[in-house]
Amino acid sequence: MMDLRMLRQFDWILFLCMLSVVGLGSLMIYSATFQTSRADLYIRQLQWFTIAMVLFIIILQIDYHTLTDLSPMFYIVSLLLLAAVLIFGRKINGARSWFFVAGYSFQPSEIAKIASILLLSKYLSQENRTYLVFKDFLMAGLIMGIPMLLIILQPDMGTTLTFIPPLILLMFLAGMRWRLIFLAIASGIASLPIFWTFLKQYQKARILTFINPMIDPRGSGYQIIQSKIAVGSGMIFGKGLFSKATQSYLDFIPEKQTDFIFSILAENFGLIGVLVALAIYFLLIVRVLNAAKQARDRVGTFVVMGILAVFFFHIVVNIGMVIGLMPITGLPLPLMSYGGSSLLSTVVGLAIITNVRMRRFVN
Repeated sequence: MMDLRMLRQFDWILFLCMLSVVGLGSLMIYSATFQTSRADLYIRQLQWFTIAMVLFIIILQIDYHTLTDLSPMFYIVSLLLLAAVLIFGRKINGARSWFFVAGYSFQPSEIAKIASILLLSKYLSQENRTYLVFKDFLMAGLIMGIPMLLIILQPDMGTTLTFIPPLILLMFLAGMRWRLIFLAIASGIASLPIFWTFLKQYQKARILTFINPMIDPRGSGYQIIQSKIAVGSGMIFGKGLFSKATQSYLDFIPEKQTDFIFSILAENFGLIGVLVALAIYFLLIVRVLNAAKQARDRVGTFVVMGILAVFFFHIVVNIGMVIGLMPITGLPLPLMSYGGSSLLSTVVGLAIITNVRMRRFVN
């Protein structure tokens, strides 16, 4: 049971930032869908958030060391779910990534992200060497590589890539030499031609249209072009909520409530709205960094930084995708995009971070 004294360490600023982004996201989801047959999606999002808040409260009751001790079990369960979805999951947009139960979809790869970070943090925090040795690289690679392989088989390249930032960051914090980081980057660049051969045709098209969307303006380049038009048309103050003169209302933007929710924000509220949203994200990230800095042990720091790596990667890639600086990957904007699995995993991650902060002075 949680000591009531720990409530004094509860990060209300982080919590309010989370609530603000979820609230703004729900408003944008409704703005994107109110004129369609899916106008109830914002209600579903709030239902998922209610479930997420129950998990948030439960996680705060459990010492994060207990969570890391149980991480091998969480990890194995997540691998079993990833294997099961390849057989029993429903195929959508070319990827077999979702289970459907009672009208709701769930993506097991979101569980795998948290489970893998917990297990990797537990393993690396137990190694008290100044520098990592080959065995450590092998174990870290296996911990993150197995779920990555199962997710590639779906295939879901965007989600697969989210495992790389926490892997690199945690190995660096644990004692990876700089020359090995540069070697890994060089090896990754050198392997790009091989990587290209394994991409599906639609994935290659996304990369090519990222370089030049006008190659296929009515096909694979359509989303990027329409998203950039929406972002630019918002100008300083935006066109206002529920305006009928928007790319969103005219249904020019596919997947607007999920992957391209940021373009809806920019179109509705303009540059001012974008800066406000980015400021909230920035403040949230600062609070997470503060929690990592004040964690009472290595495993706490590693868990917080691993979760932050995924969170930050999602933000950068999604916004970069929306404004045409990165290819379309299908990664949602944390806490804002519609999607129960993403929302649950993000809130659970923030709950674990809050857990670490609240126990920073516990003996």
